[in-house]
Amino acid sequence: MGDILMTTPAARALRKTLPKAFISYLVEEPFRDLVEGSPLFDEVLVLPKDISHASFLRYLWGIRKKKYDAVLDFHGGPRASLITLMSGAKTKVGYHVKHKSFIYDIRIPRSPEHGYIHSVENHLNLVRALGIKADSSSLEMPSAVEKEATRLTRFFAENGLDQAKMIVLHIGAGNEFRQWGVYNFSRFIHLAAQKNHFKVVLVGSEEDKTLEEDIQKASKGISVSLVGMLNLRELRWVISHAQLFVGSDSGPMHVAATTSTPIVALFGPTVPANFSPWNARSVLIEKNLDCRPCKQRECIHGDFRCIQEIHPQEVLDAGLSLLEER
Repeated sequence: MGDILMTTPAARALRKTLPKAFISYLVEEPFRDLVEGSPLFDEVLVLPKDISHASFLRYLWGIRKKKYDAVLDFHGGPRASLITLMSGAKTKVGYHVKHKSFIYDIRIPRSPEHGYIHSVENHLNLVRALGIKADSSSLEMPSAVEKEATRLTRFFAENGLDQAKMIVLHIGAGNEFRQWGVYNFSRFIHLAAQKNHFKVVLVGSEEDKTLEEDIQKASKGISVSLVGMLNLRELRWVISHAQLFVGSDSGPMHVAATTSTPIVALFGPTVPANFSPWNARSVLIEKNLDCRPCKQRECIHGDFRCIQEIHPQEVLDAGLSLLEER
């Protein structure tokens, strides 16, 4: 999710410089809502999530028949690089990746020799490699359609959210290394509700339902849950109507960055220099530990302290400071 949204400033640069070009965007099925309907693209090509080898070959042939002038591989993964190779495009642009560099006519480094580079800057550099001026812009994604907005407006009214001070709390994390945990979530909910009279709305995917139940039980059900109930456009709508978004480094954090809603982002094993909310009003919370960043394969301490030691009061105070500035 975040990987896709962080390509949109590069797409904006392409559209600005080449307003009459026909631009296609290829995306995997679960994430089409992030780009479908965007004015940046003339066409969204959707790759099914589970596709057979035979169907994939036919898909490649369909792309090849379009005779693209250029293909930019923002991802660099096995399927993305294979699609680029087989596209037949006159110019193929990608990252200098071991064993794959031969695929691309133009290659740029993915990582600097020293320090870090934000993923958005990496994608902008692919566009610049084509000789196109690429200034930084904000992340973009389509808004909810009318029927989605109507449904959510009704939900807000029924749950007392339409007149409330609201915090959207994303409880998912992608893996246990970035998971803040039941205790921290429930404690944050109590602090926000009791001391500052915020309504806390939980968001997450269907896979987060068990965690949601545990959080609701620990916090005595004082939050409102939309976990597993939203598509990506609807998620953006909900966040855009909140006073604050709180969540770990994840896709919904980048969805929040497409809105004007302030963000408190929790960084555990990852570093903000690569993945911070782009061009967004935000506070980034991280712990200065020698083991960070890590490859998220094994916690050498066994307790995920990089994320678990971020305290709920610390997070709430950061959010309140953002709101005072606003």
